[in-house]
Amino acid sequence: MKLRGLYAITDSQLLAGRFLSYVEAALEGGVTLLQYRDKSQDEARRLREAETLMKLCERYRTQLVINDDAELAARLGVGVHLGQTDGPLTPARTLLGRNAIIGATCHAQLELAEQAAREGASYVAFGRFFNSVTKPGAPACDLALLQQARARIKLPIAVIGGITLDNAAPLVAHGADLLAVIHGLFGADSTAEVTRRARAFNALFASA
Repeated sequence: MKLRGLYAITDSQLLAGRFLSYVEAALEGGVTLLQYRDKSQDEARRLREAETLMKLCERYRTQLVINDDAELAARLGVGVHLGQTDGPLTPARTLLGRNAIIGATCHAQLELAEQAAREGASYVAFGRFFNSVTKPGAPACDLALLQQARARIKLPIAVIGGITLDNAAPLVAHGADLLAVIHGLFGADSTAEVTRRARAFNALFASA
């Protein structure tokens, strides 16, 4: 399975009142990986939403990963994305099995990515590359780091942080496999615009 293309990440506040319609619009435009990201403590709602997304992803042949919750991922038989505060990846790999997608947040540090690779990550994520609404305080990355990562790490590389259609092309040109996007995809005023943006993000890979 090739992890390359648009990596859509949900945001419960941004998508309030239009969650499923906007996610489906993105899937319609083509999404390689969809991350369900919900920081609330409402476990019943999170399970319900994650189950609904899983069914949608199956229909569009998109891989689903759950942010920060390996137990929920195991319950649904999907992948997980873990941050640096979520502990080592090894227990998640044991829990989810060897075929599950497990992603790791590596901020702006190659060492963290190399460690994640050793612990069984499926992909590593660097960011933020631009000013990010979701993570304004995250340390900044640059294209030089991306090039170094491409040379040293044999896993797919996801990039995140303020990515839009206006600034994404250089990231793909410098070796990014996955463009992780929240506001640049879902901060649109219609489902048609979400689909258009998804297609445009994917077109960047076709020309790379």
